[in-house]
This record gives sequence, structure tokens and C-alpha cells, in this order.
Amino acid sequence: MDKPSDRRRARGFALYVGLDENTAKEHGIELADLVASLRQDIEKRVPGVGTHATIALSSEDAGGEDLDVVRRALQDPGKLQPRPAEEPEDTGVEIDISRKRVVIGKSTAPLTYLEFELLQFLVLREGQSVPREAIIDHLWEQDDREAPNERTIDVYIRRVRSKLEPYPDIIRTVRGQGYRFDRHADVTVRFGQAPSPDVSL
Repeated sequence: MDKPSDRRRARGFALYVGLDENTAKEHGIELADLVASLRQDIEKRVPGVGTHATIALSSEDAGGEDLDVVRRALQDPGKLQPRPAEEPEDTGVEIDISRKRVVIGKSTAPLTYLEFELLQFLVLREGQSVPREAIIDHLWEQDDREAPNERTIDVYIRRVRSKLEPYPDIIRTVRGQGYRFDRHADVTVRFGQAPSPDVSL
């Protein structure tokens, strides 16, 4: 008697994309249009193929990288593993201006000097929308040949956010204006003896 084959075959795939609607608009496209375009491309390459796409929604204050939020929202089991019992509880993020360091839980975030200066510039303007030009003017000299353009600032912000996991949302993108530091209950800012003199735009 022939035994049933144990071999499995691929029947399709799921592609998770971490991209919030504001970031998509900054690149000149609506998120829904991008999803539709990807589906059309697949259906053009493989006529008659069945496709299904859904956009993951989450609350404004949901923490974590966009991709992680998408995977949780769509019930991806790879992101639903229980936390090991021995893993220490998260104790929030501490931004220490006097020591120029950021501590997340019990670990020091690996920010470079420039990345911390960028974060500090936003922290000291808590709740204010800070233009990209102001960041460039503060962190680089006017005649500095290595001074970045406004788009490069977006790259620096992404790097800082990645090192603030799981609290990247403390740096908010203000569409058409720049960036803003938003403190919440899990964030502590320490100034030491006195605040930095860097307090004006």
C-alpha cells in the first residue's frame, strides 16, 4: 500500500509591511493606493491568482516598530509567544541629560553622541514641533560640509527610534513641520543639577 506523501508544498505567502499612513504620505503615496498597486502587480504577473490584502489598524499610542504592530494586529503567531518567566519586567525609559545616556529597562541604549544630541534637542522642547532645519542648524555649523539635508534628518530620526525600542513613539512625526518629543508615563527625564542651557530654538 502506498503511504501518503509527507512532503508539503507552498500554497502562497504573507508579506508584512511596517509602514504607517503618515510616512507613506511623506513619500507621496496613500497607503491604500500602495496596497492596491502591489495586488495589481501580482495579478498581472500571475493572471487568475487569488489575493487578499488588509491594512492593520492600531491606536495612536501603540508602542513598537510599525512591523511589530502589524504582526500583532494580524495575529502572526511569531509575535505571540509568551514572555519567559525569567525575563525581567520592563521598567520604562530614562533619559538622563546630565550623563548623556538613555536607559531602557535595565540596559543602556547604544546611542552615538550625535544621536543623543538630537534626542536631547527634542526633549528640551517637549511638546513643541521642531523643524528639521532647526535640528540641522543646532547640530551642525553653517559652513560644515558634512551638514545633512532635511531628508537625511529623517534617517537620523529612524536610527534614534530604532534604539529607543520599545518606546520609539516618544519621537512623533509632525506632518509638514518636523518632529516632537512626547513624554508619557513610562518616560523619565533627568537633568542632574540643572537643565542644559540648550533651551531655545
